[in-house]
Amino acid sequence: MPGTSALEATRIIAGELPGFLHVAELPARGPGADVIGRTGGLLASVSSGMGLETTPDGWRFTSGIGREMRRAASFLGEDLDALEQSAVGYDGPVKCQFGGPWTLAAAIELTSGERALRDPAAAWDIAQALGEAIVGQVADLRRRLPAASAIVVQLDEPGLPAVLAGRVGTASGLSSYRAVDAQVAERVLGHVLARAAEVGAVPGVHCCAADAPVALLRAAGAEFVSLDLVQAGDRLDEDLGLAFEGGTGILAGVVPSTGVGQLGDTAASALLRALLHRLGLEDERWLAQVGVTPTCGLAGASPDWTRVALAACRAVGRVLRHDEDDRREGDDGG
Repeated sequence: MPGTSALEATRIIAGELPGFLHVAELPARGPGADVIGRTGGLLASVSSGMGLETTPDGWRFTSGIGREMRRAASFLGEDLDALEQSAVGYDGPVKCQFGGPWTLAAAIELTSGERALRDPAAAWDIAQALGEAIVGQVADLRRRLPAASAIVVQLDEPGLPAVLAGRVGTASGLSSYRAVDAQVAERVLGHVLARAAEVGAVPGVHCCAADAPVALLRAAGAEFVSLDLVQAGDRLDEDLGLAFEGGTGILAGVVPSTGVGQLGDTAASALLRALLHRLGLEDERWLAQVGVTPTCGLAGASPDWTRVALAACRAVGRVLRHDEDDRREGDDGG
């Protein structure tokens, strides 16, 4: 979300998407509020060797909990407090987001200056700490929102396709790290997803790359995949067809993350219907597996566009489900 006020962001979310709340992220507040620093603060809370500090290029592992990690913990606390204050009595699902293990490994430096991606053991250590951190966060959300129907855990893995393809550059900039084997990537990611599932959460993965590895995400245990369908075009059709048939939830990114003015529901709903038509899944029942989302995060959007985009997600969901009664009553939609 854009801006620096957790309470304002959460009020917008609750106002526009009253049936599916999520913990706001506000990277405009600076280091520790971004996805890497924020998740690093959680890693540090469960493992003293997993603390992060800032560098000119981003983040680096360090021992102990320094100023940046305390700030990250403070930001997350503000976000959770705002959600708790804005969702008294809420009984729907609530989503929390974390950086995924491979995106973290590709972004965080070891003390040597190389990315953690260089060391297979480091990626596994990240996954283990992340799994424990998620267990704690799920418990905290249940305490804060005891009536919530489900806790949804989303791992953000925008860097995974580059990791699998060997496109992550080394510190020298003269070469790239070796591509990670798909089976290794699946095992590491699967550990984190399994930890979320073990405590009763609904685990899934967001990857906004055009070449999102949908099959790998599903094999790792993702119960839903969140994708940018505008950028992907028809490249993911085969994998998405199998995902639909396998009962995997699809968070379909069809609403632009940035823009100006107003936004109708025609283009986005048409894109989804065209996808189902290409897949031969034109029966309306397949729409029950679809949630409508922006193509990626809204951090770069204006406050006005944020409201427009979230309202459009809700409207497109209603159009797709012919939810006329819900539209009249002002209840939650897609």
